[in-house]
Amino acid sequence: MSLTRRDFARRSAATGAGVALAGTVGALATAPNALAATDNGLDHDHDHPHGVGYGELIPDPAGILALPAHFSYKVITYCGKTKLESGEFTPSNHDGTATFDGPRGTTLLVNNHELAGARANWPHPVPLADGLVYDPMAAGGCTVVEVRRGGEVAEWVGIAGTATNCAGGRTSWGTWLTCEETEDKAGKNGFTKDHGYVFEVDPYDSRANRAPQPIKAFGRYAHEAVVIDPKRGHAYLTEDASGPNGLLYRWTPPEGFHHGRGKLRTLADDAGVFEAFKCFDSGGRFVDDLSRATKTGTVYGVDWVEVPDRDAKTVSTRKQFKDGEITRARKLEGMWWGDGGAYIVSSFARAESPVQHDGQVWFYDPKRRTLTLKVLLGVNPDPLKDGAFDGPDNITVSPYGGLVIAEDGDGIQHLFGATEKGRTYPIARNELNIGTEAEPEYSEFTGVTFSPDGRTLYANIQTPGIMLAITGPWKRQK
Repeated sequence: MSLTRRDFARRSAATGAGVALAGTVGALATAPNALAATDNGLDHDHDHPHGVGYGELIPDPAGILALPAHFSYKVITYCGKTKLESGEFTPSNHDGTATFDGPRGTTLLVNNHELAGARANWPHPVPLADGLVYDPMAAGGCTVVEVRRGGEVAEWVGIAGTATNCAGGRTSWGTWLTCEETEDKAGKNGFTKDHGYVFEVDPYDSRANRAPQPIKAFGRYAHEAVVIDPKRGHAYLTEDASGPNGLLYRWTPPEGFHHGRGKLRTLADDAGVFEAFKCFDSGGRFVDDLSRATKTGTVYGVDWVEVPDRDAKTVSTRKQFKDGEITRARKLEGMWWGDGGAYIVSSFARAESPVQHDGQVWFYDPKRRTLTLKVLLGVNPDPLKDGAFDGPDNITVSPYGGLVIAEDGDGIQHLFGATEKGRTYPIARNELNIGTEAEPEYSEFTGVTFSPDGRTLYANIQTPGIMLAITGPWKRQK
């Protein structure tokens, strides 16, 4: 049953124009440079309040990662330096990552490699491992990394021959969904197959990854991230696109379908219902773009509109709708399932959006069918000056409370935390300058995720492609 605008308006009127709805899921963060803050009396200045975060970041003599005092990092994989078990170098352009409990006390990680375009353009593509290749002309894919007791590391190919593997998402049954952020069809870049799909990768059983098959039921477009509702079975998927801005999608499984290892491979190409979101405010007014929200705590009702052609045979999925039929958002990026719903990032908005900002994090509550703005970053006036955060991308829910967010903005790049009480704090700063001294450039952070035991925070520097393990005196952030 859809949540009509009239129903939402009636509920909102009964609960104080949506304020009570926002409170039920707990207000999260407003960044130090936010456009607007909820009226909670909190101090949002650049000096990190006592008791929040871990203190100032200390420059790294090795020039890779600045961390707070008493924290340290280890390099797990490094493109062009570390090698796979098969002898090839670790592929480049690390992106979305998830962790899994491995055998005999090990930790398994599946790591996307966001390699776009022709395979010949990349010095270190994902190797074409026998039986694990979708399209031999594509450079992307995933590797599986095993971190063993004592620090020993092994790495091998999980899937190869895919393109622009971006954020992805972990499933509740212990597999990884890797997402292609492209709409390239066979014939472009020398590709032999259409791209823009989601693929499942099993970190435990390479045999399950043989003869890769796209999950066409999840649509073909510039996929960014995906989460699965473990209770209802829905898949929620983000699209990072512009001209026009992208969409948030929902896939509803067909009647009688139950998730599990290998089950997604059994789906017909048109299985289930594939829809795009449509938002409206507490007054029942249609919301054309998420950038319209300029205050944390904003709550929108959500309806879903079926996509006419999910495989985008002739027209991109986001272009199959007229104005007024769906809600758009610029750079819909990372997602993470937690607290009974999905945290969803809209990275930044510029001229292609109605209102400019430097990042939003939303929470979708599937039970209430509401979308609540949790984090709002104002436009960063000086990205090369340390202190402000901008361009959120990959995201994870922290076992120590709140969120940990990877930056993909301009200038300096951080990992930063956002507490449940509305404060942000730095965790790490990328110090690897891939530009020049006169014009410094710092790659984005990606793949932020905690180990299953919560003791280690893994994150990647996308270029050249470095996976890092961060440890220290983690504590509850309130």
